[in-house]
Amino acid sequence: MDKEISIKEVRKQKNKNWLMAVVALLVVALVVWLLRNSLSSSISKSEIRTAVAEMGAVENTLTASGEVQPEFEQVITSPITAVIQQVLLDAGSTVKAGQKILELDKEATQLTFDKEKDQVDLKKNTIVKLRLDLDKSFYDLKISDSIKAMKIASLKADVENAKRLQKAGGGTREAIETAEMNLRIAELEKKQLENDIKIKQQTMRADIRESELSAQIQEKQLMEYQSKLQKANIIASRPGVLTYVNKNLGSKVSEGEILARLADLGSFKIIGAISDNYANQVKVGMPVVIRINNTQLRGSLTNIQPSVQNNILSFDIALDSKTNDLLRPKLKVEVYLITAAQQNVVRVANGPAFKGASIQEIFVLRKDGKAEKRAVKVGLANFDYVEIIDGIKPGETVIISDLSEYKNTKELEIR
Repeated sequence: MDKEISIKEVRKQKNKNWLMAVVALLVVALVVWLLRNSLSSSISKSEIRTAVAEMGAVENTLTASGEVQPEFEQVITSPITAVIQQVLLDAGSTVKAGQKILELDKEATQLTFDKEKDQVDLKKNTIVKLRLDLDKSFYDLKISDSIKAMKIASLKADVENAKRLQKAGGGTREAIETAEMNLRIAELEKKQLENDIKIKQQTMRADIRESELSAQIQEKQLMEYQSKLQKANIIASRPGVLTYVNKNLGSKVSEGEILARLADLGSFKIIGAISDNYANQVKVGMPVVIRINNTQLRGSLTNIQPSVQNNILSFDIALDSKTNDLLRPKLKVEVYLITAAQQNVVRVANGPAFKGASIQEIFVLRKDGKAEKRAVKVGLANFDYVEIIDGIKPGETVIISDLSEYKNTKELEIR
């Protein structure tokens, strides 16, 4: 016999069914909400940045740093070892050609110069005296040679006389032989004297030449000291601005020590630096863009330093316009090395939305005020523009703000 179910049990079963139905409805509602949230969301217009796609040029760049330096900077060194006596101009001063920068104590160098000058004068007097002595010696030899010639002539006469006396019966053979012997001796002595004269002439020329060369060396040293004395007046050889001056009054400076630096601020260059990881992409002659605030200057890479220091590669940049008013010595600038360029392509202003991948998803505005997510193919990129190879047409508006938080959203409503 069936047992009758109590009213209490029936109500309990109905409540359980109702609860399950409510839970099911809540789950369905939550799923629908999550699905709608993944497919559509909204964002305020003030929170995003947009850019309109257009046709133009895009240059691919490497980011580097740079410092402005004068294209010409003269290093003024001390020509002598001296003491800084007076500093007339400070660093930062504008100077004219011929204007004195500082004074050195030249007393010691002046004394050396005077001593060298006396040495040169003494050497010149020595040469004059040597010429006189050599001339006298040569003259004496010539006189001796003449005397020998006369003696030989006399001895020849003696030989002839001895021969005549023998023929006449008044002389002997021994007398003739003696006279002939004396003649031969005199002739040999004359030859010896002539050889001495020849050697003496050569010796005279060599001695005088040696003295003249020694005098010339001393004269050159004298001229060098004179030049150093003139250069010891530390003056500007050309107009410019002093970027450094040694102001240590009373300090001793050695020859060759830097006293001042003079820069010509009429033209500038850029010294660039980049990580050596990009060394294989950095080439001489490649175009360069220099950015100073919102101003761009163009130039080209002219020289790459052969050594790498602290993993940094340094290079020189010649500017197309070297006299821009924004250029200042030691000014830090942004440098962009152009590695490739495309002309007449679809481009969009660069922004946080572009992460560097070749295929990216970005939001594009539609006419109905909503933004749809779209996959685009990206090409070259620089600090200003990104090349769009596929996915966007000229005239379309792109959101260039970073919308990573909406990566699961297919559509955005712009409020």
